[in-house]
Amino acid sequence: MSNSPPTLPTLLLTVRDAAERLGVTPRTLKYYEERGLVTPSRSEGRYRLYDADDLERFARILRLRALGFSLHGITEMLKRPLEATADGRRRYSDASLREIHADLTHQIATLDARIAAAQRELNEVHALKKELQRDIDYVERRLAGESAEDLIARRRAAAQGRRARAGVK
Repeated sequence: MSNSPPTLPTLLLTVRDAAERLGVTPRTLKYYEERGLVTPSRSEGRYRLYDADDLERFARILRLRALGFSLHGITEMLKRPLEATADGRRRYSDASLREIHADLTHQIATLDARIAAAQRELNEVHALKKELQRDIDYVERRLAGESAEDLIARRRAAAQGRRARAGVK
């Protein structure tokens, strides 16, 4: 016979029980799972089952959300381990915080580049819309009986005026 104490079974909670224990809705837990922040185990019937580590991770996510961190920020923080301090608390090391800062700064730079690209595309779309509106105006005037020669002359004059204002020859 072995002298080692018997191992206790791991406590597993259903999504409803875990949500109740954490004070959130089951949908909240499923949302964080969909975002890849937590991966619960599954029962044979494919039910989500949460263990103590999952609950601790959820509690950490909820604390970070309450502090105002974005899901991207939380994702970066969850990649880094917490370290024990002298008083028994857990915190991020300075190295981890620098890595988190670098990752978040990189994400902001990437978003800034996407915003700039979207702004350029938006400007192009606005310019195209103006061109189409000029075409519609031309067609409406032709339908109203104005001569093509007069309208073409007016369009050329307007185009020259736009180029002059833009400083283009």
